[in-house]
Amino acid sequence: MALDTASVPEAGTAARLAADLRLPVWNALADRADALRRALPPRPEDPPGRWEWWRALNPRQARDAALLDRLDTLCGHLAGRPGPGYPVGDPLPDAALEEADGFTSGETAERIAEYRALRGDRPLRQRPPARPASAR
Repeated sequence: MALDTASVPEAGTAARLAADLRLPVWNALADRADALRRALPPRPEDPPGRWEWWRALNPRQARDAALLDRLDTLCGHLAGRPGPGYPVGDPLPDAALEEADGFTSGETAERIAEYRALRGDRPLRQRPPARPASAR
């Protein structure tokens, strides 16, 4: 069976880098999710059990559980099941790249930087708005 070269992105393009980075980024996110899953109490699948599980968590565990949900959603997106809030056509959402930062090899980190440059990402030049005093 011949490889359909029409569907393989051209080398040196953002699409090609995205295709090459999908697995290492997914691995980094999945490893983080697995570590959180092991650190948290077992999570029931049924809605009433899940509700009680959430209520029983301390604040740190609740933050870890929320991150676990985010990482699971991002892994699903990278595996072809777009998550809510992430563009269907975006093979590597910014959120996935941000969550993978610091959890990949140096070579993968360099390729992520190259991907961001090819994609046209620009560093944040303006500070995000401050949180209102009532939210602190």
